[in-house]
Amino acid sequence: MNFSNQNVYIKVKDHSVSGEHFELLLDEDLQLLKTHPQPKLQNLGKYYESDDYISHTDSKRSFFEKLYHIVKSYSLKRKVGLITSFYPAKGSLLDIGAGTGDFLVTAKVQGWKTTGIEPNKNAKNLAISKGIGFEKSIESIEKQQFDVITMWHVMEHVPDVVHQIKELKRLLKPDGTIIIAVPNYKSYDATYYKEFWAAYDVPRHLWHFSKLGISKLAENENMKLVKTLPMIFDSFYVSLLSEKYKTGKMNFFKAFWIGLRSNLKARNTKEYSSHIYIIKNS
Repeated sequence: MNFSNQNVYIKVKDHSVSGEHFELLLDEDLQLLKTHPQPKLQNLGKYYESDDYISHTDSKRSFFEKLYHIVKSYSLKRKVGLITSFYPAKGSLLDIGAGTGDFLVTAKVQGWKTTGIEPNKNAKNLAISKGIGFEKSIESIEKQQFDVITMWHVMEHVPDVVHQIKELKRLLKPDGTIIIAVPNYKSYDATYYKEFWAAYDVPRHLWHFSKLGISKLAENENMKLVKTLPMIFDSFYVSLLSEKYKTGKMNFFKAFWIGLRSNLKARNTKEYSSHIYIIKNS
């Protein structure tokens, strides 16, 4: 990848934990952004030490968290429906970054053979209490084990995206499918909020993707991006957090308006706040 300090796309603050500032460097060929400097792996954990990191808890303390879980419940059924549309027979499923396990619980109930990977101990223990089984790491799994591999808002967190794609390819069956969901920094809400756009979420998000970037990463491993789907709820959720970072308060009406505008504009541009990418092995 071709990154240099001269290719600074934007400077962004860690609004939720440390208050530190980071640069996002642009690879012009891949249209991929890299957080700079990237924290060393042994130091990365401290940036997740926040009660507000919802995906690692089942907390429903506030209206915002309750709303998050209502939307999450609806989205889980849609996600399982999506993977089942590719494999009606329901085979083996690996979810990387499984969090508290709710997606795998839903998939398991509907007949999938499920396995998870999750580095956060608290989230993993919650998932285990729900009956979810885990592998220790991607590297510990033998090749060509899975019909479907999912990464729901996880690829942006991995230290090395090129290595990650190679490992996904290794674990996938010859006719298998990878499903990756990530934010899209070319969306209207990203352009509107600029350095306050919550989906940059530095330095927890080490990478920031475009459609072209995902397509080229797949092609480099002889896989093909066959479909791109919108995540329409993300524009509202991200706009709500972005309003908080920008103004110091959650302006629900303003956030709803920006989220709605983002989705409406994306009907023409095809640049939604987040995308689901369907990648087939070949």
